[in-house]
Amino acid sequence: MTSPASSRPVRRSPRLPILVTVAILAALVIAFFIFSSLLTDYMWFDQLGFANVLTTQWIASAVMFFIGFLAMAVPVYVSIDIAFRFRPVYAKLNSQLDRYQQVIEPLRRVVVLGVPIVLGLFAGIASSTSWEVALQWLNRTPFGTTDPQFGLDVGFYVFSLPFFQGVVGFASAVVLISGLAAVATSYLYGALRFTGREVRISKVARIQLAITAALYLLLQGVSLWLDQYATLTDGANKLLTGATYADDAAGIPGKQILALAAGLVAVLFIVTAIIGRWRLPVIGTAALIIISIIVGGIYPWIVQRFQVEPSERTVEAPFIENNIQATREAYGVADVEEQTYDAQSDAEAGALAGDAVTTANIRIIDPALVTDAFAQLQQYRQYYSFPQQLSVDRYTIDGNTQDTVIAVRELNTDQLGASATPYNTTFVYTHGYGVVAAYGNQRSADGQPVFLESGIPVTGALGDADAYEPRIYFGQESPTYSIVGGNGDNDIELDYPSGSNDNGTNQTTTFDGDGGPKLDSAFKKLIYAIKFQSEQIFLSDAVNDESQILYDRDPSERVQKVAPYLTLDSAPYPAVVDGKVVWIVDGYTTTREYPYSKPQALSDAIADTYTERPTYASNEINYIRNSVKATVDAYDGSVNLYAWDTEDPILKTWQKIYPSTLTPLSEMSVDLMEHVRYPQDMFKVQRAILGTYHVTDSDSFYSSDDAWVTPNEPTSNAASPPLQPPYYLTLQLPDQDPAFSIYSTYIPQQSGENARNVLTGYLAANADAGSTPGEVADSYGELTLLTLPRTDTLPGPGQVQNNFNTDTAVANQLALLTRGDTSVVRGNLLTLPVGGGLLYVQPIYVTSNSETSYPVLQRILVSFGDQIAFEDTLDGALDALFGGNSGATAGDNGVPSTGDGTGDTGGDTGDTGGDTGATDPGTGTGTTNAALDQALADAQAALDDRAAAYADNDLVAAAEADARLQTALEDAVAASGE
Repeated sequence: MTSPASSRPVRRSPRLPILVTVAILAALVIAFFIFSSLLTDYMWFDQLGFANVLTTQWIASAVMFFIGFLAMAVPVYVSIDIAFRFRPVYAKLNSQLDRYQQVIEPLRRVVVLGVPIVLGLFAGIASSTSWEVALQWLNRTPFGTTDPQFGLDVGFYVFSLPFFQGVVGFASAVVLISGLAAVATSYLYGALRFTGREVRISKVARIQLAITAALYLLLQGVSLWLDQYATLTDGANKLLTGATYADDAAGIPGKQILALAAGLVAVLFIVTAIIGRWRLPVIGTAALIIISIIVGGIYPWIVQRFQVEPSERTVEAPFIENNIQATREAYGVADVEEQTYDAQSDAEAGALAGDAVTTANIRIIDPALVTDAFAQLQQYRQYYSFPQQLSVDRYTIDGNTQDTVIAVRELNTDQLGASATPYNTTFVYTHGYGVVAAYGNQRSADGQPVFLESGIPVTGALGDADAYEPRIYFGQESPTYSIVGGNGDNDIELDYPSGSNDNGTNQTTTFDGDGGPKLDSAFKKLIYAIKFQSEQIFLSDAVNDESQILYDRDPSERVQKVAPYLTLDSAPYPAVVDGKVVWIVDGYTTTREYPYSKPQALSDAIADTYTERPTYASNEINYIRNSVKATVDAYDGSVNLYAWDTEDPILKTWQKIYPSTLTPLSEMSVDLMEHVRYPQDMFKVQRAILGTYHVTDSDSFYSSDDAWVTPNEPTSNAASPPLQPPYYLTLQLPDQDPAFSIYSTYIPQQSGENARNVLTGYLAANADAGSTPGEVADSYGELTLLTLPRTDTLPGPGQVQNNFNTDTAVANQLALLTRGDTSVVRGNLLTLPVGGGLLYVQPIYVTSNSETSYPVLQRILVSFGDQIAFEDTLDGALDALFGGNSGATAGDNGVPSTGDGTGDTGGDTGDTGGDTGATDPGTGTGTTNAALDQALADAQAALDDRAAAYADNDLVAAAEADARLQTALEDAVAASGE
């Protein structure tokens, strides 16, 4: 008979269905967000034509995830299952283990499945991040170069060794975790018991644990065997990267011995699994530990301490030579052309006659200082902007190659103020407009840049709006996203301002390119509204089936996404090419695994005045190639990846992984070929390496008696100066034709009181790829290193800047330029190998202290040897420096001079008491202001008297001279205002 209580229906909590429903809905929402994110990514790549890049990454990551998941989950599950299935049935357990079993037994099935699954998920996630290593190994390409230690192809170290080490490390973790799981299960169910000092273990547990230990030791033996190869890429706590004498004599043989010993102990564990005796593997393990201490630590130390250190320079010589050769090859500097440059220091008349091309192209416009001038003269509206650092390129104007300072006028929605409504920033203000370019070697009479392309609409030597597409939808300052192209005849996008004032009619346009995914369905509008968290995308009537959404618009970002294997140059630059504005981005293939090559942090190597040093070093490399030249269309954002270095094995490997993503070099147009250049970041890396590795003699390299460094920026704060950047100029190096080049200088690697800022080397790279379609000029990328004799003491950039700052005649002129409402700004200090010596050129800008000021080029400082000239124009300064006639003409020779410069200041610039060579008002080379000339002459006389007084220790006379100097300067300031 059924009791009333038993027939009563079970009552469930009314909250349970609600909780289940909420959980399901939350899971669906999360899944939809993930799906929408993946879909928008796919749409972006598909629109660009690089969908296979994304799908390859997805497929590779998924495959690696499942491999990692199964490789971890299955062995752990099998290990637990074997330990449980073959547990002792009647094992006598202590009370504590009984309690553990009572707690775990109800959840045993969940634990047996859950633990492997959770561990497998973690392992799968870790494995999925290694898809690049796996794909590179599967598609590896030989380098064709072998290492000097083992005779293996360099590709083994770059592609295979990292993969093998990753596999062995993962397998070791799987075996170790499986062993721990087996130990825990065996202990819990009585197969492994501890009774005092006695350890009891069942037969199955013994076999399982012994085999697991054998597998682990075998893996450690394989790892040790691979470690001997890794020695060739290790530079920690050693004289050099790669194998040293101690590695060759003790370290590498020691790893081989340990690997074999580990294999032997693994065999002893297999024997234990068969015969059941643990004594042999225990003894073997103890012996392995002792051997590892002796062979892996003590013996190498003995070799290093008693064989290497007493004769280190001699015994390490062949290994240093290996390091030098590999480093120079890995960084592409093995073929640098070294020339001894016996620089002259006397500035003789006509000395520049043989350097007419270089002299005519000396850049006096500093691209880091004229941004404000570009903005004030060419910005037109507050919603336009120019970058802080303008680019340097060259164009053919009237048949002549002309160095130019160039930038694009980009949109800056941050300056819209109250007009920055969601509608305006999404649909109206969508793009910048036009290219602005100035002659690098010219200035106007009032010190402003001379523009060769400017205005709205654009006009100039590069063409007008009909000659090329001037609209900039994709740039470094573009809005996060814009919706364009769906307005038909009803143009709403602001094209450019027109009219005579702010109330004038503005020109509007509608984007008609293919620049982004189309929003041609409600679903697409919804997923993009979610992506950018904007209801405008879904609700606005400005969005229709023809609308496109533009995002990820930075040129570097676009290239990086479609070519994730590339390291990109930090300075993309715009160029007018084939009727459109394109961004040119240099891409590098790099690795840290090149044997014997010295590694360096890329982020540190490229840091200088214009490139900030990161808060932490990253991207350590020891091999680099400029393998790809990429372009991004500034109008429609299309990306082209040109295979530049087709011999690079790393690029070949990635071509196999991402087939059909690279465009052959043969398809690069003549116009584009004329604007690609030798990349600055690669040049910076190479100059850092050549500072030490220009030395190829092992003895000299070991002694560091000829090590060089890049000089600090001479115009920077002395407390924390950055490195001086390299500069692009048209140069004619000794015995070479004139070419667009990039250069940098060297000074001795010294510190403290003995540091000397004298020039030791001059490194230049030919940056002109030529104009032959699909064929790079043979001279492109040629590195030339001018080495100055050690007996020469030519001043380096820092010493020259100090000479400029302390020269009395220059100081007087700068004092006149620096008044209460103006400031002097020193431009980039250029160094040019001309006239048989080294010429320094520095433009001097004057800027008002008012709110809307911009630097105006007023004077040019030049130096040759120990002589200085300071004039209104470069042409005048060179003539003054070289005996009244330099023999060549500078680009600003047509600018009228006020004639109030200092002329040639003559002798030793560091001696303020000597003859400064101040211009005599009676010579006719001074100013046309007689009062100013007299005041300057009085000031110079007072300076001379003061120096003489200090030399005689006559403090009274020195004080009187100071008073006369003050009066003369006041008179000069007053006279200059007349």
